[in-house]
Amino acid sequence: MYKGVYTAFVAVLIPVYWMHHGPENFLWFSDIALFATLIAVWIENRLLVSMMAVGVLLPEIAWCAGFFVQLLGSGGWFLGAVEYMFDPRLPAWLRALSLFHLGLPPLLIVLVRRWGYDRRALVAQTLLAWAVMLLAYFLTHPSGNVNWVHGWGYRATDTPKGLPHLACVMIGLPVLIFLPTHGILIFFFGRSRAHAGQPA
Repeated sequence: MYKGVYTAFVAVLIPVYWMHHGPENFLWFSDIALFATLIAVWIENRLLVSMMAVGVLLPEIAWCAGFFVQLLGSGGWFLGAVEYMFDPRLPAWLRALSLFHLGLPPLLIVLVRRWGYDRRALVAQTLLAWAVMLLAYFLTHPSGNVNWVHGWGYRATDTPKGLPHLACVMIGLPVLIFLPTHGILIFFFGRSRAHAGQPA
């Protein structure tokens, strides 16, 4: 049943986000993870789920922490990541669609626990992330700062930092986010190969 609910949610989100945020919004890693996990759920692909887990699990958990900190009124924005969720200028129903950030981490953990972690995910996700960051750099406006390719932080920037910054992000993301997550997932869920009856 959850497959149908997940599919229906994404079917609603895509046209709404396209209309309100533009197609460039779909280059955010969190959006890519949302779509890729949906595909993985339907085709039961262990590698694809593992890629999304190693790529977004830590950032998504950070987003959730920032959301609850702000929701409880503890003060301060969490790197600006959740600022838009409390912006009254945006319709509440539009902001509510972004609550998928709360559901994505537990779903990824459940799927990786069920199917096992595919160690190929580190390299595969790194290559995917590099391709996405290059697309975001050359195809999106710096004011959106998709995946931080034009500057540090979530806030819009009109002063892009150029290719040296992009290179730093392309190196830093796999080293500081993917690699530690890879180690954690291997420790808890790692399997050297797909077991009988498990997704490949």
